Amino acid sequence: MKKILVIQPIHKEGIKLLQKNSDYEFEIVENIETEFLKKKIKNCDGISIRTANLGSEIIDVADNLKIISRHGVGYDNIDLKASKKKGLTLAITATANAVAVAEHVMFMMLHISKRGNMYDDTVKSGKFNNRNKLPKTIELWNKNILIVGFGRIGQALIKRCLGFEMNVFVYDPFVSKDIIKKHGGIKVENVIDASKKMDAMSLHVPLNEKTKNMIDYKFLKALKKNCIIINASRGGVVNEVDLDQALNEDLIFGAGLDVFETEPPNENNLLLKNKKVFLSPHTAAFTEECMIRMGKETIQNIFDFFNNDLDNSKIIKL
Repeated sequence: MKKILVIQPIHKEGIKLLQKNSDYEFEIVENIETEFLKKKIKNCDGISIRTANLGSEIIDVADNLKIISRHGVGYDNIDLKASKKKGLTLAITATANAVAVAEHVMFMMLHISKRGNMYDDTVKSGKFNNRNKLPKTIELWNKNILIVGFGRIGQALIKRCLGFEMNVFVYDPFVSKDIIKKHGGIKVENVIDASKKMDAMSLHVPLNEKTKNMIDYKFLKALKKNCIIINASRGGVVNEVDLDQALNEDLIFGAGLDVFETEPPNENNLLLKNKKVFLSPHTAAFTEECMIRMGKETIQNIFDFFNNDLDNSKIIKL
């Protein structure tokens, strides 16, 4: 019988899959402290994990571990070098969250462009008659948007942008011009040059040495003043101090962040008091439907691995 450690709770529909499969025993743990996990992981054959840090000190003692199944698509919380050294397989829920995140990006973009907080507060505070004095909103129709990263989320987002009749440009050096064109987009070769013509940008890239602080003050200063930036990928891609400065200097129209360099963000993070940025607590994928899909796919990936049937598109190359 294979032993599975479920690090941090997942949706009950995912747990039901484990309960129904007599080939597996499992334990759910909420304590994510290193010393606790080192004890729990030692004899496990597989684990599911959400946002907890899985460092080398934990992986190194996992003598029986074969598969790490990530509840989500990001994996910067997992030590890849230690995983590779152990010969582990790392799987992600590649098909589960694209729709939810794409909808969240549209939600943020609409909220910012229509000044959602300001308009809502105007009515609730009894200042309805001040409506003609409020700053004007902007339309998404016929605006240029750059999608940076064209995986499943980017491909789900482009459909929604086209539904608003936006002009969609895509930067992804790993995706061909023909594929992007097939989805209704226009491929750009240089993200810096292309961004200068954009009214909106949505980031869908992993956090690595190339993307760390990709959006800094120099980058922001070159953008159009009506540009909106959305980051629902990974914190650290956007330099938060530089973004705050750019917003205060009216270099861009606004920004939406679902992810932060430190989560939760430090209480002295200047963006927490900046009214030109719309924030959410890393919940772009937290729809009821998506949580069901991710919970089930996380566990199914483990089953598929031990049945030698795991789809290669869900495996991260270490």
